[in-house]
Amino acid sequence: MDVDVHGTVAEGFEPVREAFLRNFRELGERGAAVTVYRDGRPVVDLWGGTRDADGGAGSEPWERGTAQIVRSATKGVAASVLLLLHQRGELDLDAPVGSYWPEFKARGKERVLVRHVLAHRAGVPALDRPLTPSEALDPDLAAAVVAAQAPFWAPGEDHGYHAHTYGWLTGELVRRVTGRSLGEFVAAEIAGPLGLDLWVGLPEAEQGRTGRLGRIEAPATSGGLRVRPKRNVAEAYADPASLTSRAFGAVDPQPDENDPAYRAASLPASNGVATAGGLARFYASLIGEVGGAARLFTPSTVALARAEASSGPDRVLVVNTRFGLGFMLHGGASPLLGPGSFGHPGRGGALGFADPESGVAFGYVTNGMNKGVTADPRAQGLVRAVKGVL
Repeated sequence: MDVDVHGTVAEGFEPVREAFLRNFRELGERGAAVTVYRDGRPVVDLWGGTRDADGGAGSEPWERGTAQIVRSATKGVAASVLLLLHQRGELDLDAPVGSYWPEFKARGKERVLVRHVLAHRAGVPALDRPLTPSEALDPDLAAAVVAAQAPFWAPGEDHGYHAHTYGWLTGELVRRVTGRSLGEFVAAEIAGPLGLDLWVGLPEAEQGRTGRLGRIEAPATSGGLRVRPKRNVAEAYADPASLTSRAFGAVDPQPDENDPAYRAASLPASNGVATAGGLARFYASLIGEVGGAARLFTPSTVALARAEASSGPDRVLVVNTRFGLGFMLHGGASPLLGPGSFGHPGRGGALGFADPESGVAFGYVTNGMNKGVTADPRAQGLVRAVKGVL
């Protein structure tokens, strides 16, 4: 569809605007925004479409301050909290999770290390009994269920994407170390000081600025290429007994992500809310100063974030994946700018990442949810445009 795209691009970054427009014209985009920082300064800040993915008559336009649930892009924010605690000497990445959370040692998990949680190697990507949406919002209950879960493989010996359980694992570690929820830590220690429009647990005062998610159908072609899932991946998602289905079905039925109560909860794997600017500025702050504020990560912490900790066939996503400590790394499952990039996509579209070599930080949010988990064609078109400019 044709839309009016608003915002600015720095000289030379005009191809990013063209790619953003192409998402609406060719890829079914409904409402979205993209922001790119380079060396601590915004060089792209664009938005367009409607706040409601249904886009019917009377839908309000997407504005500069419109925020959106970013699903698993929240995982990168959660990872930053654990790495900041490590940077401050409050959390040992090589300590057993059970040394902070004794109940977690049950059923053969006593050797799970904090770094295993961040690298998706803890062995508990699924639950024997899925949680209901209301149970999933109860941090005490969810943590107790995860602590009682037997691992699906010997912890530390393999990796598989912890789609939902990552949030309860990281959230409970932060609670045990700091006495605060992960969302409270983000608000006080990251978003507040840096002036970020980014929340894990959306305040009531911000509910009105958040767009409504909806499903879209990706076109059969993108840039002349046929878009087809690999057969083994499709089969894994279709098989209810597969670890893939069980991991993504750890909350059943799927929560209503437009429900204010869901947005208000602290679910560090899945319900962060951000503007594109908030997500991009967050990643910019990991690798450099932004607006006079001190960078969040020291160079040694950046090295931890992007040093490969897991790679190869993923027991949950089926395809080959690469993870640093909490962040997805550049690769076939999630192409970023280059080998040194680190960040996280959100299932259905959102993407945030940093590339220290180029000084680029990227944030893309959308209300139109595709079926894919990673490498959304809309986000990838924008990434390719940025790469072409560089």
